[in-house]
Parts: sequence; C-alpha cells; structure tokens
Amino acid sequence: MSKDRVSAEYGSLVFTDADMQDRLPKPTYKELKRTIDEGEPIDLDIANEVAHAMKEWALEHGATHFTHWFQPLTGITSEKHDSFISPRGDGTVLMTFSGKELVQGEPDASSFPSGGLRATFEARGYTVWDPISPAFIKDEVLCIPTAFISYTGEALDKKTPLLRSEVLIEKQAKRVLALFGRTPRRVLVTAGLEQEYFLIKEEDYQARPDLILCGRTLFGAEPAKGQELEEHYFGAIRPSVNAFMKEVDDELWKLGIPARTKHNEVAPCQHELAPIYELGTRAIDNNLLTMEKLKLMATHYGLACLEHEKPFEYVNGSGKHDNWSIAADGENLLEPGDDPQDNLQFLVVLSCLIAAVDEHADLLRATVATAGNDHRLGANEAPPAIISIFLGDDLAPIVSGLINHTEVASHDREEIDLGVPQLPNLFRDSTDRNRTSPFAFTGNKFEFRMCGSQQNVSDSNVVLNTAVAEQFDRFANDLENIPEERFVKQALHWVRRTLREHQRVIFEGNGYSPEWELEAAERGLLNNKTTPDALPCMVIQKNIDFFEKYGVLNEAESHARYMAAAEQYSKLLNIESNTMVAMVRNLYLPAVAQYSADLATGVAAKAEIGIVSATEKDLVRTLTEGMDAMYAAAEDLEEKNLEARAIEDVHEQNVRYRDEIVPAMAELRRTVDAMEKVCSKECWPVPSYNDMLFYV
Repeated sequence: MSKDRVSAEYGSLVFTDADMQDRLPKPTYKELKRTIDEGEPIDLDIANEVAHAMKEWALEHGATHFTHWFQPLTGITSEKHDSFISPRGDGTVLMTFSGKELVQGEPDASSFPSGGLRATFEARGYTVWDPISPAFIKDEVLCIPTAFISYTGEALDKKTPLLRSEVLIEKQAKRVLALFGRTPRRVLVTAGLEQEYFLIKEEDYQARPDLILCGRTLFGAEPAKGQELEEHYFGAIRPSVNAFMKEVDDELWKLGIPARTKHNEVAPCQHELAPIYELGTRAIDNNLLTMEKLKLMATHYGLACLEHEKPFEYVNGSGKHDNWSIAADGENLLEPGDDPQDNLQFLVVLSCLIAAVDEHADLLRATVATAGNDHRLGANEAPPAIISIFLGDDLAPIVSGLINHTEVASHDREEIDLGVPQLPNLFRDSTDRNRTSPFAFTGNKFEFRMCGSQQNVSDSNVVLNTAVAEQFDRFANDLENIPEERFVKQALHWVRRTLREHQRVIFEGNGYSPEWELEAAERGLLNNKTTPDALPCMVIQKNIDFFEKYGVLNEAESHARYMAAAEQYSKLLNIESNTMVAMVRNLYLPAVAQYSADLATGVAAKAEIGIVSATEKDLVRTLTEGMDAMYAAAEDLEEKNLEARAIEDVHEQNVRYRDEIVPAMAELRRTVDAMEKVCSKECWPVPSYNDMLFYV
C-alpha cells in the first residue's frame, strides 16, 4: 500500500467521527458526542438518525448485514448477522436499519458461559450499543460494538465491567486533579497491547489433531535445534511471512487499528505485532480484531497462526504485554516532569498505582490464570507468578529517598558517547527494561507482562482501573479538606506513607532467580503458581466487597466470573486429555506397531539365512516395550480423567486436574516422545518439531 493509499484507506472501514460530522445534522452530532464524551443517555429519535446515517455509510461500503459485536465470557468475540432487507408488498425490498436495532439486540444467552447467572432454559440476553467504540465493517457486515447483559441486568461479558471501571477511574482521577487546580474535560485510560504469535505451514497444522483441537502440540520430541543460537529474534523476515504481515497491516489500517511494529520474536516461527497506544476500551476491541485477522490472513499464504501461550515445548511461548497509562485531556499522568522529585502530581499517581498493585496482587494474578498461561509464567520466558513492580534506575532512588527521608540528586538524561565521530551521541532513557518483572515502569507507562497471548485483557484492566481508582478515592478523601497552604506538605506526607506501606512490592532485581522467590516469601508476597492456586481469590469476601463498593461487579457477577474461569480450566484439560488418548490409540500405537512389525519381519528373514542383527533385535524390543508403556499411560490418563470429570465442586475439580491429570499427561507424552526418537521419519504419523519450526 503506497503512502497516498495508506492515508486514503486508513480507517476507511470505520464509521469515524469525521463520517458522523459529515452525515449527521449538527444538533444530532452534538447530542451523540454528549453521549460519547459525557455519558448522557441517547434519545431514540437521535438513535434513529444515527442508525440511518450508519446504514447509508455501510451500504456505500458494500455491507449487506449488520451485527452486534460483543465479548462473552469465552474471551473471544461473538456476532449474529441480520440483513438490512425489509420486504415490500410488490416483491421488492427496502434496506432499513432502525435506532432500536442499533441500540439493542437480543442474542440467545443460554449457551455462553455465565458462571451460573443463566440456566440453559433461560435464553434471553441483551446486547447494548457501546457508542464509545466506533462501528466498523468486516466481511461486508456492519459491526456494532456492544455490551452483553442478562435478562436480569448482570454483565455476561468482558466489556461491561471494563466500561464501568473506566467511568470509575475517570471520576476519581478528576477529584485528585482538582486538588492540584486542574479541571480536565476527560481523563482516559490508554493501552497498547503487544501481540505475540506463531506461524507454521497450514499443511502441518492440518496434520496435527492436537493443534486443531487444542491450539498447542501435546506431543513432540525435542528438536535438534531450538532458539539457542538466538538468530531468529529481530532477524530478517522470510518473504512469505513478510507478505502476510503486509496484508495484515493493510487490513488493520482500514479498520483504523494503528499497527506500527512487526518483527521476528525469540522462538523460531514466532512473531510480534504492536500498535500505537489508544483509548483502553478501543485498544482491547482492536486487539481482538487483530487476533482474528492474524488467523484469517495466515490462510492466504498457506500458513496457520497459533495464538496459544505455549504451542511448542523447548522454545519460548507467547504473551501479550499490556502497556497501561492514564491521561488527562491528552496529558499522560505517568509522564515524569523535568525533576520528578518536585513533580508532586506524578508522585501521587505513582504511589497510588504502587499501592493498587500491592493491595490487589491476588486479583491481578487471577486475571492471567489459565491452563495455557500456566506453561509460561515463571519459566524463564515470562515473568514469575509473584507480582512485583520495577521502577528503574531513575525512579527507584527517588522512591527510596521519599521513604527514607533522604535527598536524591536530580540528573538530566545521561548522554552516551559511542566513540565513533560519524555516529550521533544518544541519550539514555530514564529506565532500563526488566524483562523478568510482571509490572515494569517503562518511561511514561507501566507494562503488565503477565498476560497470555490469546487472552482478552479486559479482566486485567478492570482490576487495574478499579484498584487505582480506589487509591485515588483514598487520596481525595484524605486531602480534600486540607487548607491550601498545607496541601503540598500533606500530599507529600501521604505519598511517603503510601510508599512506605507498600514498598515490599517494589523489586529491581532478577525475577527469575531462586533467591527472589525466597525473598518474596519473606516480604509476604503471594506466589500463586498455578491457575487453581490463583482463581479462588476472586470470590473471597474482601474482593467481592471491593468490586461491589465501586459498582464494577456485584457479588453474583464476581462469582460468575470465577465459575466461568474455573470451568474453562477443567474443560480445556479434559479436551487435551481426550485428544492425547485419541492420538495415541489412532495414530501413534498403529504407527509404532507397524514399524516394529516391519523390523521384526526383517529380523526373522535375516535369521533364516544365518544373519543375526543385535541392533535390530534391540530396536524391536525397545519399540515393543514403548508400545506397552504408551498403552498403559493412555489407559491411566483416561481413567483419571473420567474420575476428574465426575467431581462436582469446581475448585476440587481444578485441583484434581492440576495434581493428577497434568502429571499423567506429561507421562503419556514422555512415552510417545521416546518412541519418536527411535522411529523412522517415514513411519511417524504427524509432522515433528524439526518439520514445523524450521520451514522455508
């Protein structure tokens, strides 16, 4: 796409603010902007005018249908398409779209995860237009971003609590900023979501039932080469992948998604796409669209896109880095001033964020707890399960000085002399990057690095937004009645006290080191290593009360989210167990049996003419013993899985899957992978790691 085409087509499939201004009467546009910017209710007459303009725009761009595009508790997106046609009595049709159809839909809510909020026989649910996120066209369908709620009004989706939390943090942030003499029109959370993924040949994907059914390989011997040479990271992008990336960029730009950076990641076949930061809710919508487009566009090039957190053993898995910040009328509140020691407003926001992460580390950990992410966290490729905050060389001494009442010399950014006259000198950033930190300050934002690659990060941002809003609320309550002449002193005292109370969560070292795990325990930091460890905190009373106090989730909604996440954990491991047993019985056992039989026939034939091969006899014996081991391990896994599935208590079931099913799966994998190492390539029924990870 040329420069002129990029400019012309960027956002062309989005019903943008410019389109609204062009197509709506001025009074209607103003009313709609009041709804978007100030949360004013929208009148049905206004909705009818917006719907008509939106329909006309969509028809001009080739759309024939519309859908309410929503995010159920599955974490992905859902849509039901309705055409614009309205039959007339003369055999012709009108193309119609009403304000009622724009504002409200009624999808069947019975078959989505609800965590008990809905029963199967109770089908009614509602989708409600979210005017904050612009409508867009995808596959000739006008997609209207919506919230999804039950007949009784509870949130059945990821978006509704996120929107509530963004309203909350804006309200509380304005209270804090008012104490500094500022009255911003809007305070908005911003996010930038870096997406990692793998690409393999589509024919290899289609040949592996585990990839098709589970998104990851359940078997696979260690490849001869992995990522140890470190030549893939930022390496030259192969032509087929580059062509794919170009099409992805083109499609995302048309949807107004500011895709900016693309590169090879650490593991072979692994890549990353990163956008420019934008409004938090919109960033999540756009990330979900990005994930969908990555999978679709890959098929155009004979490739399959894998977004699972750990599709392959022996190499790094994939994460999604959530770069979180907050801005008042476009000014980043996490942007330090020239002298951070004197930048009281920045220090207040910083201390609120540190306290928020420390107090609600259990909930933050729970938001990234999934069966897939359990393979990554703490595995020297992702942050550990212990929540800590990295501040960096510039901020850490200042925070320490505030806590200990010691002076810290301010300094300008350090100039780096490269020693080569032809190269310009560089300025060192205010902080280095700490890849082992779950929550790291990176200059003007915090990077939450624990999210899994296939995750909808709404859950994480709901916790972050609400937790920071709680601290803003406390600061405002404590200082709103302080006389102006004492405000600076009292605010600094509040910052010092808050940092002192929560300094345990600040850690500048190597999160992978064994020493940190011991030190974290001494500090009293949680280390919930697995999903069954992490999820139960969602339904302890203090956390239910926390969300309920601020109107983000009621008690029923908190329980529902716990139940949905816990059920998904067991369901995923059940599917993986079933897939493993089926692959062993239908693929691996027949293949090994045939190979060993062919070898045994050869041994017998040679013996008839007096040739005895000890190697071949040993190999047949190894294969036979391996078949017995595979068969026994598959039987054991199947039996244990049946027992686990019968457990009714969801937490008890999660624990059983973790403690018995996961080890049984590992044992079955060990027996199969041992056979892959001794069988011929020709007899092995699925592509190996050597085949999949290193294609031309």
